[in-house]
Amino acid sequence: MAARIRGCLLLPLLLVLATAANPAGALRFDLLSGHTKCISDDIKVGAMAVGKYHVMAPDDGASSWSSSSPSQQQQLPDSHRISLRVTSPYGNSLHYAENVHSGNFAFTASEAGDYLACFWAPDHRPPATVAFEFDWRSGVSARDWSAVAKKGQVEMMELELRKLEDNIRSIHEEMFYLREREVEMQELNRRTNSRMAWLGFVSLAICLSVAGLQLWHLKNFFERKKLL
Repeated sequence: MAARIRGCLLLPLLLVLATAANPAGALRFDLLSGHTKCISDDIKVGAMAVGKYHVMAPDDGASSWSSSSPSQQQQLPDSHRISLRVTSPYGNSLHYAENVHSGNFAFTASEAGDYLACFWAPDHRPPATVAFEFDWRSGVSARDWSAVAKKGQVEMMELELRKLEDNIRSIHEEMFYLREREVEMQELNRRTNSRMAWLGFVSLAICLSVAGLQLWHLKNFFERKKLL
């Protein structure tokens, strides 16, 4: 029993340490003009989500891309613009921006499920590849810890303890959320199996009825022809 308890306590600790060791960072994407790229994130009700994005500028004489400063963003051609729409699981629009170099958004989830962020670049001839950076955080990672430290005048150790506490609380809530989703999926499977069983019974009854009618029709036909 003691070993089981230690194992149960060790799992959240390992998850917290993995989260602290691998902080969420911005993602870079290449988007061809006239095309669309979508990113989804599963967010539970009440969780806060923040995001920021900006077009990357190519280095002079290099094939790699670097972050564009405000002056560089003004010098970017019209082909290096992107549009973004963020929608909820039920299709409600939460953020929309068209033909911009950069932007940000923030919302509190009112629906549980996959939130979708779709980027697209304007059609251009000849085709151009637009590189952009997208940073999307939700839950504990969306909290501004630097502002918390400045506002509360807390020490570094206390700040780290608060981060660990929030991470553990987030993991605990995530476990209950996944358990609720599992119950919903089990209920959906049960209803589907029940409907399939009824459909099988109805199909069997229809087949037997059609077979009986065919036999009755053949019997009457042979009796009229005096073959029976």
